[in-house]
Amino acid sequence: MTTKNIFLVGLMGSGKTTVGRALAKRLGMQFVDADHEVEARTGASIPLIFEIEGEASFRRREAEVIRDLTARKGIVLATGGGAVLDPQSRQYLKERGTVIYLRASVSSLLHRTLNDKNRPLLQTADPRKKLEELAQQREPLYREVAHITMDTGRPNAHAMVQAIISQLPGYEEDATGIVSVESRDSNQQQEIE
Repeated sequence: MTTKNIFLVGLMGSGKTTVGRALAKRLGMQFVDADHEVEARTGASIPLIFEIEGEASFRRREAEVIRDLTARKGIVLATGGGAVLDPQSRQYLKERGTVIYLRASVSSLLHRTLNDKNRPLLQTADPRKKLEELAQQREPLYREVAHITMDTGRPNAHAMVQAIISQLPGYEEDATGIVSVESRDSNQQQEIE
């Protein structure tokens, strides 16, 4: 098992959870979703937190979750789309793991999130305009923290995972599909599935 962390950032609908789950399985790592962790800690859904406490309160809770989760070892973490808004969270992400920015076009994001009622920021008369605003605001922050940027136009999650593994420092895949990671403590290879 590797102690390296992989953190996925990007706008809502960019595939962080889907790709993160598949990537963690492929690498034999634990998958954690930051939004699910916020919900587990509060006992409330994100839309309900937004409704009752407001976005600022949610962002404080999200920052605490990012602080705690990035301190773990050997995880693939799907962050919430706005996790990069907090400067301390950006620092934790950049310093405690390899950050992969999953970038998608506004049209793709709109298509993927169109009927999802669990996205409070998109419960507006013009979701496309809101996504454009979020992209403009957050793109520089995603780029600031990202070690690797991947466009999510790949045909499926499996292809996306393959593309990510090929770019991860210290990871190699052999002809049989076994992914190995160089140990930080020695030059020995550890096999992980």
